[in-house]
Amino acid sequence: MTDRTSGYNLKVVMHETGLNAETLRAWERRYGLPKPERTPGRHRLYTWRDIQMLNWLSQRRKEGMSISRAIENWRSLEAAGEDPLVAYPPKPQPVEIGGAMLDEYCQAWVNACLDFNEQAAEQFLTQAFGLFAPDIVCVGIIQRGISMIGSDWYAGKASVQQEHFSSALAMRRLYSLLAATPAPTRPDRILAACPVGEQHEFSLLLLVLLLRWRGWDVVYLGADVPLLRLETALEATNPFLVVSVAQTLPSAASLRKMGEFLASRDLRMSYAGGIINTQPSLQNFIPGFYLGRAFPEAVQVVESLWNLKPTNPTLRPIPPNYQQALKHYNEFQPQIESFIKKRMRTDEILPAHLDIALTALRRHVEAALELGEIRLVEDSLKWLKGLLVNHGLSIELLKRFLYVYQQALKTYLPDADQVIFTDLIENIQDYSDQPPLNEKNEVDGSPGPVNDFNQSGSTLHSTQFPGRVVK
Repeated sequence: MTDRTSGYNLKVVMHETGLNAETLRAWERRYGLPKPERTPGRHRLYTWRDIQMLNWLSQRRKEGMSISRAIENWRSLEAAGEDPLVAYPPKPQPVEIGGAMLDEYCQAWVNACLDFNEQAAEQFLTQAFGLFAPDIVCVGIIQRGISMIGSDWYAGKASVQQEHFSSALAMRRLYSLLAATPAPTRPDRILAACPVGEQHEFSLLLLVLLLRWRGWDVVYLGADVPLLRLETALEATNPFLVVSVAQTLPSAASLRKMGEFLASRDLRMSYAGGIINTQPSLQNFIPGFYLGRAFPEAVQVVESLWNLKPTNPTLRPIPPNYQQALKHYNEFQPQIESFIKKRMRTDEILPAHLDIALTALRRHVEAALELGEIRLVEDSLKWLKGLLVNHGLSIELLKRFLYVYQQALKTYLPDADQVIFTDLIENIQDYSDQPPLNEKNEVDGSPGPVNDFNQSGSTLHSTQFPGRVVK
C-alpha cells in the first residue's frame, strides 16, 4: 500500500505531477478526484497516493485516453478490488542520451580529462548543463565519459593517472549537484552504501542523485561501508530500503553478506553493478532485488519496491563442501604462495608484481568460494589475461603463472576439496590456452550501454597492475 497520510501542499503536487493548479482544481470539481483534505485555512493537503494517482492518470492521457475515461478505468479497477498502481505501474521515463551535440560534449569532456585540463573539462560540463537536463548530462556525458576512459585504460590507451583524474572531477561534480538537491517530498528513507571492499562509488552516487531529484530522502554513506557502520546508520535512519552496488566479484561476495545482514533485520536490499551485468547468474547468490542494468530502470524498481513492499527473496545456501574448501584454501594459502614464488623465481617477473597477481587471484577465488560457485572466477581470468595483453605484457608469462598456480592447488589442498578445485583448475587451463580477449573482441572492460551501472573499464581495478609487469 502507498502512503495515505495527508501533508503535501498544492505546490509540491504541481512539482511532482507537472500539472497546473487549474487542471487539478478542474479534475477535483468535475470528477471528484483527487479528494484533498483541507487545513483550517482551507488550503488543500494531498497524500502521496494522490500524487501517484495523478501521475497514473497523466500517463493514461499520454497513451491517448481521455481524462474521463482514465478516471473511469481507475474507479473500475478499485471496484474490482485491484490497486491501479499495481495493475498498471507507471512507466519509467527513459533518459535520452543520443544526439550529435551530446556526443560532441562527451568526447570534448573526455579529451580534456585525458589532457589533465581541469578548466576545460569543467567548462564543457557547465555549458552542457545549460543545454541539457541534469540527468542527461550526468548519464550521457559524465557516466559515459568515465566508462570510455576506463575502457581506454583497460585497452592500454590511457594511464591509471588519467582515469583517477577523470574520476575525481566526475565525483566532485556529482557531490556539488547532490548538495544542491531540494528537500525531499516523499515519505520514508533510503540508505545507500557500498559493501565492504567496494571502492567504486560513482554509479551509486549517481543513482542517489537521480533518486534525490525525484523527491526521495536518500542518506548516502559512500564507499567501503563496514557492517558495524551500516548498523549504526540503520538505527538512526530507519530506512525502508538499502541500495548498493558491486563492481567486482569480491564486492559481490561482500554484497551477499550485506544482504544477509539486512535480511536478518527484516530489511530489504536492492543492488546493481558491473559484475552483475557481466555475470547475471550472481543474482541467484545475492539476497536482494536487482535494480537492472540502467539508471532509469533502477529508479523504477525503487518505486515498485516502495509500492509493493515485497518479502525478501530466499537465499540459496552455500554448500557445506564449499565452506570446507574455503577454510582449507585460506589455511594453506601461505604454502600455496610460497610454492608459486619458489617455482617462478627464475622467471622475468618482479617480486612486487607477482605479489599483486597472487593477491588479485586469491581475492577472486575466495569470493567465488564464499558465493558457492567456483566457476564465477572465470570472468576474472578472462579479464586479467586481456589486461596483460593489452598492456603489451608477455602472455607466456601469464601461462607460466597459471600453470604453477594450478600445480600448487593440486599439491596442497586436501583430496576432499579437489572436486571443487578441479573446476577452477580446468578454468585456468582453458584461459591459459585461449587467445587473448581483445583478439576475439570480447573485452569485459568495454563500457557497454551508456545507461548501465558499469563503473569503468576495470573489474579488478582495486588491485591494478602497473604498466609493466616483466623486467
